[in-house]
Amino acid sequence: MDLSVLAEEAGDKAAYVMLPSEEVVTYRELDQRSNRCAHLMRSLGLMAGDHISILMENNVHLFEIAWAAQRSGLIYTIINTHLQAAEAAYMVNDSLSELLFTSARQAERINELRPLLNERCRIISVSGPLIGCGDYAQLVRSTSTQPLADESEGSDMLYSSGTTGRPKGIVVPEGGMSAGSDALVRIFRDLWKTTRESVYLSPAPLYHTAPLRSCMSVQRLGATVIVMEKFEPRDALAAIERHRVTHSQWVPTMFTRMLRLPPEDRSRYDLSSLQVAVHAAAPCPRLIKEQMMAWWGPILYEYYGATEGNGFVHITPEEWLAYPGSVGRAMGAEIHIVGESGEEVETGADGVVYLSGGSVFEYHNDPGKTRDAYNQQGWSTTGDIGHLDAEGHLYLTDRKTFMIISGGVNIYPQEIEDLLISHPKVLDAAVFGIPEADLGEEVKAVVVPVDQSLIDGGLEDELAAYCRINLAHYKCPRSFDFAETLPRDDNGKLYKRLLRDEYLTQPGTPLPT
Repeated sequence: MDLSVLAEEAGDKAAYVMLPSEEVVTYRELDQRSNRCAHLMRSLGLMAGDHISILMENNVHLFEIAWAAQRSGLIYTIINTHLQAAEAAYMVNDSLSELLFTSARQAERINELRPLLNERCRIISVSGPLIGCGDYAQLVRSTSTQPLADESEGSDMLYSSGTTGRPKGIVVPEGGMSAGSDALVRIFRDLWKTTRESVYLSPAPLYHTAPLRSCMSVQRLGATVIVMEKFEPRDALAAIERHRVTHSQWVPTMFTRMLRLPPEDRSRYDLSSLQVAVHAAAPCPRLIKEQMMAWWGPILYEYYGATEGNGFVHITPEEWLAYPGSVGRAMGAEIHIVGESGEEVETGADGVVYLSGGSVFEYHNDPGKTRDAYNQQGWSTTGDIGHLDAEGHLYLTDRKTFMIISGGVNIYPQEIEDLLISHPKVLDAAVFGIPEADLGEEVKAVVVPVDQSLIDGGLEDELAAYCRINLAHYKCPRSFDFAETLPRDDNGKLYKRLLRDEYLTQPGTPLPT
């Protein structure tokens, strides 16, 4: 639904609430603020098809800027606040952004970023003046709260996470799954029964694809979005109780952290309002999902998709209980499992997951990577490995780029990681291959324990024995290291490439020939 219509029909209703501040923005305020911002961008010369970028934390102004771009025909990129200055500058410059919106909390990053930006890119600060930046409050003060005369639908252009290489800008085709698109709105309305009375909790950073697009889709439906500035397990549970949350979306690492809370904390909060808990972004270990089902009931819905929007795979709680471990069946597309020969493999065999019949995407300024994403049949892939059962349910095995080849045998780290994370003393785990003279690669595990004091209590031996009991011996890690954290983004994706590179550059590590 159009924001102007919502402003008339549900003007005083909360469009979103920021946590922990509890600051409320109503639909009338969101409509007026986004109109002011849209007029500001027109006054600065931006027309439909031009590009802006947004670099800020989960800030009260983020939605009004995104909606301003969305309703003025602009393309907008939201940038991860944890990126190094050079990485952020690459996205701003590569996208040809003419404006960069930021906040006072990003002052240090902006100082590093400014000399790296294209000269034509102007910077505007939304929460207090920054040296060399326009003051948003001053700039929008005299602009109109009425819609633009030439309103048109804009779109996001988000960048891939860069977990396996340099991030790629993903151009959404017309009718594709951009923020608040009709396709996404239908998913929330029809699959997850989201209505104007729903209350949707978003605990993840809005610079990620799923949180941004989902929140704006929920707002199209006139529901209320509760936005956590930062995920903390207890705070999330408290928010469900306080705001009577009905719908929510999570990533598996959040489940793990909530499950590791003391029993008294897990039982302290009233979660009875929850009707739907969606999860995606990364594979969820089977045991973790079973434990969440036992705690929250059969309300966990899962989907598999990518920022590219080339397909959508979905599974209900009831289906998952019948087909545990699956991420579901394709909707509006067809799944193909392709082997090394380029031909589809038999049912149950692993191969690269391709999709056909969904949206056709391209990577911004990179025709070579676009070609590499498609095969001769025109099917597209993002590099995941998996298999299908006889009923068409997809089971993900790992990413192709993470596969370990040891002694000529393919080993998929995800299976080992899922097992390690199921151990009650483990909070997180990463498994990857490191060079080994005889085997080519050997299996390495880096583990984050629930408590660092466990490391000296024989945890390595305990985990090694646990793996030997539950895995074929050739899959068992040859060695374990321990860490306080792993390089994950806030949406749960593991930057395994960065972790593995640390081991390849350590003194004495044999490099591949």
